[in-house]
Amino acid sequence: MANEFGFRRVADGEIEGLRRLPPRELLHRLGVPLWKIPPIARRMRRLKADAIADIPLFTGAEATLRALAANGVRLALVSSDNEANARAQLGDLAGLFSHFACGASLFGKARKFRRVLRQAGVAAADAISIGDEIRDIEAARTAGVASGAVAWGYADPAALADARPDHMFATMKDIPARLT
Repeated sequence: MANEFGFRRVADGEIEGLRRLPPRELLHRLGVPLWKIPPIARRMRRLKADAIADIPLFTGAEATLRALAANGVRLALVSSDNEANARAQLGDLAGLFSHFACGASLFGKARKFRRVLRQAGVAAADAISIGDEIRDIEAARTAGVASGAVAWGYADPAALADARPDHMFATMKDIPARLT
């Protein structure tokens, strides 16, 4: 992606440090101007679509989603990815979700959260967003939704904790244990 879009390449030794940065700082360090984000995102979505069959869900995701749905938790997916990729990734589990709000811009998840809440007829105070990035916590806060951060996924767990989510989940099993 760096060669194709003309931003600084990431050395292997930098990856962990970059996982600790908020999005704007990461973009600054890599020299990615905001105007390049949409074409980069489109390219990344196409690459993901081509490889979706080889990208497994996190271990325990199926059991967690089924447990939440079985206990009456209404599930919605807000994602920067497109809906086709999200549904392909989830497979049969996509049927557990009542709402999809995909294609969020890098800093547009709060707007998607508000739209899903309106469509679902759910008050922000009765919802939680669970994500693996600092921007997920920030977007939830902006939308007035409780935030949950997971200790697996994109961002470094310590960086997520520093962003002060309302809930921190160390394992997949913690989610239904706390929410149902």
